[in-house]
Amino acid sequence: MPRQPRLVIPGYPHHVILRGNNRSVIFNKNEDRRFFIKYLNEAKEKTKSKIYSYCLMTNHVHLIIAPSIERGLGYMIQSLGRQYVQYINQTYKRTGTLWEGRFKSSLISNDEYLIACSIYIESNPVRARIVKDPGSYRWSSYLAKAEGSKDLLVDKDPIYDDLGKTDKEKRLEYKKWFVSGISPDRISLIRYVTQRGGVIGETGFVEKISKEVGRSVALRQRGRPVKSL
Repeated sequence: MPRQPRLVIPGYPHHVILRGNNRSVIFNKNEDRRFFIKYLNEAKEKTKSKIYSYCLMTNHVHLIIAPSIERGLGYMIQSLGRQYVQYINQTYKRTGTLWEGRFKSSLISNDEYLIACSIYIESNPVRARIVKDPGSYRWSSYLAKAEGSKDLLVDKDPIYDDLGKTDKEKRLEYKKWFVSGISPDRISLIRYVTQRGGVIGETGFVEKISKEVGRSVALRQRGRPVKSL
């Protein structure tokens, strides 16, 4: 059975996961992360895309990207991957692939689901027990959105901008969402849909996207239905 084309719609946020081949390490030291962010920012500017959230783990990366054109997401990841692999191969005198096949992605609705995905991404270091508090991890977008730290990589998404009238109000409200957390069912949904290239959102939004692309994008999840946010 032929593989369905990747679901990408300009202007919508997309959750993207890049993994090291066989879950191998892609960041050996902080200098590697700095180069990755440099190339990521260049790819963002080149494709006129926006980055709403990110988290660099040891062997994988989470991103929320809003591409400006349909092919923008693919171009951005290809450009990033090519430059970073060249850097890694030259730095560590290695050859061969670095990434685990095609990157995973899912389309996200511009509502509370976008906040849920951001919280999921920025909570990764806490779930992995690298840190106890997300503010202690410097390689994610949490510090920019919750603490107001300067981060040229991060663009304010439309939902974040609606959290308050001032930057301080937005940061405080975002922290409240973060403290509330997301349920195991919600985490399961995000993982399941992203692995299968689907849509994260309410049923009505999934139906809307299905009509827009001319095919069903609904996924049937194993187990219990996932409760609304």
